Amino acid sequence: MSDQVHTIDSAEEAGRRSRPLAPGEVDLSVGLAGIELPNPITSASGCFASGVEIDRFYDVSELGAVVVKSITLEPRQGLPPPRMAETPSGMLNAIGLQNPGVEAWIAKDLPWLQERGARVVASVAGRTPDDFSQVASALSEVAGDTIVALEVNLSCPNVEDRGLVFACSAPDSAEVIRGVAREARIPVLAKLTSDVTDIVEIARAVVAAGADGLTLINTLLGMAIDPDTGRPELANTYGGLSGPAIRPVAVRNVHQVHAALPEVPILGCGGVRTVPDVVQFLRAGASAVAIGTTTFVDPFIAPRVVDGLARWCAERGIRAVSDLIGATTPARPR
Repeated sequence: MSDQVHTIDSAEEAGRRSRPLAPGEVDLSVGLAGIELPNPITSASGCFASGVEIDRFYDVSELGAVVVKSITLEPRQGLPPPRMAETPSGMLNAIGLQNPGVEAWIAKDLPWLQERGARVVASVAGRTPDDFSQVASALSEVAGDTIVALEVNLSCPNVEDRGLVFACSAPDSAEVIRGVAREARIPVLAKLTSDVTDIVEIARAVVAAGADGLTLINTLLGMAIDPDTGRPELANTYGGLSGPAIRPVAVRNVHQVHAALPEVPILGCGGVRTVPDVVQFLRAGASAVAIGTTTFVDPFIAPRVVDGLARWCAERGIRAVSDLIGATTPARPR
């Protein structure tokens, strides 16, 4: 499958859509950094834990992949409450990477995911570049057939550089990825934020350092204030904004990076809740698409979107969802 940016004119597209298909005739499989996924829909890290809670609603192995909550070297209790606040078309969160630590995750969560037969993308986080490398090493050793990739959560404060978020610095991001790539025996995805001047610059830096693909984007930094008390609605004051409100930003970032780095696979993420949302990300250049915040509203959303995507393609005579990747038409001239 080619990840090249390409355009399709109306005649070519009409020719390819010669007749409607049955949903079962549509090939939903995609490739992501050398990983073959049965469909392009994954969970988003932080919104799904490791899948145990969601599995009561549907079999999580039916997803293209399960992207688990970020895992750190040591256990973390997270930040004090309140840690979440609803916003128009989204929410703010400041959880603080609460997780049991990599040893406990390997002992408890990984065996359950293996039993379920899920394809797992393990999210890696840390306070220092060495933290990231150690977690990557531990996960790579037990990856087996279950952990198919590592997603590096670069939206973590670098305690060695005045708490600057790794993802906001090209050199710091590259240093983390370089260390993870040395330890990893599976593909590495660098997860970037839009809270930078030039996301393409950061993308180039992490790819040069060894990233096999990218996840675009992480949450945007935001704030909400109670108008009566004047207090921030989050104990941490600031938090990550997610949900439909950020989707246009995420689609723009995917399109920008794909245009600059067409050979680099992208996992698109940010405000997805419908099939048309997924198609936007695919056309912008994403090879797969993660669903996060909407899961809190509708725990059945992911399998519903998988089924809906097959129907959407079938109605338009699109035989392979991979044909949509990077397929944009030029903007209308003004």
